[in-house]
Amino acid sequence: MTTWGQRVSERLEGIRRADQWRSIRTLDGRLPEALLDGRSVVSFASNDYLGLASHPGVAAAARDAIARWGTGSGASRLVVGGRPIHAELEADLARWKGTEAALVVPTGFAANLAVLATLATSAEVLVVSDELNHASIIDGCRLGKGRLAISRHNDVDHVESLLAAHGGPALVVTDTVFSMDGDVAPVEALASVCRTHEALLVLDEAHAVLGPHPDLAEAPWHGVEVVRVGTLSKTLGSLGGFVAGSRDVIDLLVNAARPFIFSTAPSPGDAGAALAALRILRSAEGEALLTTLRSHVQAVRPGHPSPIIPIVLGEESAALAASARLLEQGLLVPAIRPPTVAPGTSRLRVALSAAHSHDQVERLVKALADL
Repeated sequence: MTTWGQRVSERLEGIRRADQWRSIRTLDGRLPEALLDGRSVVSFASNDYLGLASHPGVAAAARDAIARWGTGSGASRLVVGGRPIHAELEADLARWKGTEAALVVPTGFAANLAVLATLATSAEVLVVSDELNHASIIDGCRLGKGRLAISRHNDVDHVESLLAAHGGPALVVTDTVFSMDGDVAPVEALASVCRTHEALLVLDEAHAVLGPHPDLAEAPWHGVEVVRVGTLSKTLGSLGGFVAGSRDVIDLLVNAARPFIFSTAPSPGDAGAALAALRILRSAEGEALLTTLRSHVQAVRPGHPSPIIPIVLGEESAALAASARLLEQGLLVPAIRPPTVAPGTSRLRVALSAAHSHDQVERLVKALADL
């Protein structure tokens, strides 16, 4: 009989044979400049799109929250109670997203698990999920008990045909900005289809720092039930996730979502940091940071809709070699390869931030041109 040690070793050997071995490197310093395993680099790998993870006001808010409430929350909020900072953050998140209420959870991954497993509770519910949706959406669909249908990427007609063939309760879930290609979903067209078929629309807005930004008060969104999922760890430079929606949906999550009920609440420091970052984002300073980020995107790939810029090279070896050449020049641009992306689509994934300087972006543009 094969022992567990042998099973693990065989699986590890399979990863090595497939040339897909991964290991964790040590990054020391505040982004975008830091030491990677002792080597000075400019990082184009982080999703800290506005540089708020290093903002002094965000750090001060985290310290203030820790001084008042300590470093940990102690238990789930239903057991120990929520801190005032959690409720304050949720109120601001709901205002930001134009919804009745919001709920914070430990991670953005947990937010998708909570929504999909809680709302798709039986096979009579059809869940239509874009084929390029994030792993957290995929796992949320698996955890739920709905009947899953995979729609072709950004194909609204395919979504409509799946809903029409079902004719029962349905949920459509999509990233609004896709994490590996940086392209955007046709959210208004999806909203129209969901209105026609009385389907719930779940939008994962984790990477939507530059949009799309649906205004639920505008005409295209009238009569559409929408749940908005987001993260505190990218645009807001902290850690955690959230769900924004109707009061009834949020109350249902509080009472039935296992990732919320059975997880320790986000720490007071993370919640305080996220709240401060959100207020900066919605201020004149935030508008200036967004303008800087847009200009960086324009410099690297004019007309691209997001700060995620893929350079698709095909084979894994080509992507790894290109990443290594950039690292030799002090530029950290990760190679993304299967199973994160489909075989034959390995790539460099450039992630831009408002914290990058003009000179750093110009260095990147020249190095990419020389590849």
